[in-house]
Amino acid sequence: MKDEQDIALFAAKIRENIERVFLGKTSVINMLVAAFLSRGHVLLEDVPGTGKTILARAFAASLNLSFSRIQCTPDLLPADILGVSVWQQKEGQFVYRPGPVLNQFVLVDEINRATPRTQSALLEAMAEGQITVDGKKIPLPEPFFVLATENPVEFEGTFPLPEAQKDRFLLSLNIGYPDISAEKQMLENQRRISHPVTDLRPAADAVEIAQLQEAVTQIHIENTVRDYLLALVENTRKNASLRIGVSPRGSLALYRSAQAFAAIQKRNYVTPEDVKAMALPVFRQRVLLSSEAFVRGITAGRIISSLLDSVEVPEYRNFHENP
Repeated sequence: MKDEQDIALFAAKIRENIERVFLGKTSVINMLVAAFLSRGHVLLEDVPGTGKTILARAFAASLNLSFSRIQCTPDLLPADILGVSVWQQKEGQFVYRPGPVLNQFVLVDEINRATPRTQSALLEAMAEGQITVDGKKIPLPEPFFVLATENPVEFEGTFPLPEAQKDRFLLSLNIGYPDISAEKQMLENQRRISHPVTDLRPAADAVEIAQLQEAVTQIHIENTVRDYLLALVENTRKNASLRIGVSPRGSLALYRSAQAFAAIQKRNYVTPEDVKAMALPVFRQRVLLSSEAFVRGITAGRIISSLLDSVEVPEYRNFHENP
């Protein structure tokens, strides 16, 4: 039976692996690992060139899972993702040819360049763990993880993700620019022709990952911490600057990701600080600004940060025990 020590060791191995090619963003890596261990999907949103795809490739290379990459373009069709049935003359019947979504780790690059029809093909896969082709339901492999990237600054030739699909992502992460020392080391590491990501080796396989994901669900959340989590959610629903607050799915996403984040820190219980650490990436894509806030240029991140400062944090106590 796996426990928080095994989870922390797994996270450390993944972090060490990724930081060989993706430097200076330890907190982003920790959140990415937390989402994966929570059986959630991740949306990476940032300007071009900040390393979204490299981070995704490095993470995939660190896991011994079947992998596929979908490069989204406006002419990409749902069948290109789900697969298609092809007529076989010799057999006298249609034979299903699986699409790239039938893998354990799926990288969807520049998801907002795909049309809404193609984007929606991912909805059932991400939410239900299955797809439907020719009226037949096909289960997806376990574990199943979607890591999508999105460029938020280009609008020509793009199709913004609808709120319903953004809500299917457990986390929305911004990478940001690296500091000077990390960028200097990056320049040194990539002097050779081949990219160092090709040298990464897997740190875990599907069987071990399934055990770690199950262990995350056993991380304890004391009642006062749970109430604090719900207070944060409730405040997004009452905030005058938000037209729509966090849904119950968002509450569950924060609950699960806080469990994983605590385990990464070698704890078998969640503290309010774990909840605060995961609140911004969980809430960011789940709230809609009011018209007034949008006109004034107030961002969702700014509102959520203010909310985290205003909601009272439970006083320290033995969070590993029930009251």
